[in-house]
Amino acid sequence: MATHKSAIKRHRQSLIKKAKNKAVKSRMKTAVKSLLQAIENKETSEIPAKLKQATSIIAKTESKGILKKNTATRKISRLTKKANIAAQA
Repeated sequence: MATHKSAIKRHRQSLIKKAKNKAVKSRMKTAVKSLLQAIENKETSEIPAKLKQATSIIAKTESKGILKKNTATRKISRLTKKANIAAQA
């Protein structure tokens, strides 16, 4: 454990940031799971709304620096592709 005053503060700050990042990432994963479940159950009326929500949350997660830019883009691309295939079928 840190003993310097500044190191103790940094540790405290890192725990706070970790909790916030975890909450944002969890929210993103929940949105993605919700979309994938709608695709799997062939709920064509709900897919566009859930896709829009999931892409928005992924973009916000990326803008906060929790996901890298390319990772967020890749996730959005793959989800969009799956949603479009499900909508056509």
